[in-house]
Amino acid sequence: MKENIEAYFQVGTILWMSYPPAMYGQSFGSYEDSLLKVLRDDFFSCIELTQIKDDKLRERVKHLLSQSHMKVCYGAQPRLLSTGLNPNDIDEEGRKRAEETLLEGIDEAAYLGAEGIAFLAGKWQEETKEQAYGQLLKTTVHLCEYAKSKGMYVNLEVFDYDCDKAALIGPAPLAARFAADVRTKCPNFGLLVDLSHFPTTYETSRFVIQTLRPYITHLHIGNAVMQPGCDAYGDKHPRFGYPNSANDTMELLDFFRVLRQEGFFRKEEPMALSMEVSPRPEEDADIVLANTKRVLRRAWALLEDEKD
Repeated sequence: MKENIEAYFQVGTILWMSYPPAMYGQSFGSYEDSLLKVLRDDFFSCIELTQIKDDKLRERVKHLLSQSHMKVCYGAQPRLLSTGLNPNDIDEEGRKRAEETLLEGIDEAAYLGAEGIAFLAGKWQEETKEQAYGQLLKTTVHLCEYAKSKGMYVNLEVFDYDCDKAALIGPAPLAARFAADVRTKCPNFGLLVDLSHFPTTYETSRFVIQTLRPYITHLHIGNAVMQPGCDAYGDKHPRFGYPNSANDTMELLDFFRVLRQEGFFRKEEPMALSMEVSPRPEEDADIVLANTKRVLRRAWALLEDEKD
């Protein structure tokens, strides 16, 4: 492409994935040290954050974000994954607890300057699949209604359904059905799709993007290992080029080609496109982040000016 990627996307990274909290004080410094690395890097125009439990740190983060001229996004996925809360729990009290933490996430996102939140569906069982679908629909509509009152949006991230997170949403056709059901009531709802999840749902970039095209509002890029028994198997988001993994430069290039063909290169409304890549134990987080930038730049450089 003759134009820079910034003309079409707000390129970002997911802070808690690039610099995992479990590695603070070991491979790198504190939360604030990691945040400052990203905010000071003009490669990025977007950053994704999640729950900050310390009030003083949250206030400091808000102050730093306000100086950055970056798009702020809020991922509520860790609020569910770290607690086991399930927004499609068939037990109504369990569903309400999940909804409560997500509503709190909307408030925190608003405080930090984000325009919305992203979350994921919970685990499911085949025999109660439709009941779980109804519970997730109920939770999502409630979240969208609350977010609308604050001028915010809600994104549901599409995950694997049988190999790691085992989330209800799930394969692209079911995600399309769900998004259509929510959109009939809530125009502030969309789907977040992640290149690293395509191998885990046994789908291709073309299939996912064409199937979900009317509902996609946010993008992630990353990698996955789908060979059982190999290190980083499942939804672990290893670096591009990791041994036995599914995605590298050419897969990202294909992702960009399909996005262009399906009309996602929008200068007037550039979509957030964030790196969801995480260092494995003993890997250097800064090097892994640099790896991701190199792959992105190379894939973009290979993207030719074609008339679709």
